[in-house]
Formats: sequence, C-alpha cells, structure tokens
Amino acid sequence: MQTVALAAATLAGLLHVVIFLLESLLWRRPATWRRFAVADQATADTLAPMAYNQGFYNLFLALGALAGVVGVATGHRRAGWALLFFCCGAMLVAALVLVTSGRRYRRAATTQGLLPLVAVLAAAVTVTTT
Repeated sequence: MQTVALAAATLAGLLHVVIFLLESLLWRRPATWRRFAVADQATADTLAPMAYNQGFYNLFLALGALAGVVGVATGHRRAGWALLFFCCGAMLVAALVLVTSGRRYRRAATTQGLLPLVAVLAAAVTVTTT
C-alpha cells in the first residue's frame, strides 16, 4: 500500500503543478481560460489576478505532497507522511468544496480529488499497519 500511496501522491502533485501552470502562467490564453468554463476574454482578464493567486496555492500543495513522498522514500517517515496527509488532504477537501460550487464542476472536482483520495486512503492503511 505504501507504493500506491506514494504513486498517487506523486501523480496528485504533478497534476497540481499542471494546474498551477494553467492558472498562473498560461491563464490569458483562450485555450486555457475556456478549459475553466470562462466565457470571454474580458471575464478572463477580470479573473486573472484570482487565477494567478489560486495557481500558487496549487503549486504549494503540490510541492508539499512531493516533499512528503521524498521524505517517506528517504527514511524521514514521520515528516513525510505528515506532509503527504496534509497536502493531499487539502487537495481532497478543495475538490469537495469545488463540488459544492455547482454540478458543472463535478468533473473538475473528480479530476482534482481522485488521486489525493487514493493517496490518503492508501497512506492511512500503510501507517496503521506498520
């Protein structure tokens, strides 16, 4: 189960790096903001500061999850598991919050939350059985 937890946390971290790139660096491209169901350039421009900020939240969660994976893999198990649980747990809760924003966000919430869910569950099994 440890391998599953670390793999899922790694993939969740990488996905959140991609989300950071989209929100913080590539936001003003029509192909990017359309992906986030933004209707037009004017709205995208209005949302740009929020997207920029939100992207960095995603980056910080990603880096924390990846640091947790590295910590567990290099023998710093307590710190590694703590980082992994916190960061993947925050990703998971953020996905649940996104679902409460409306039905049209279900797919995005599933994409955002499935890997962290697997990571948290597999990590819980690993930690409680070792």
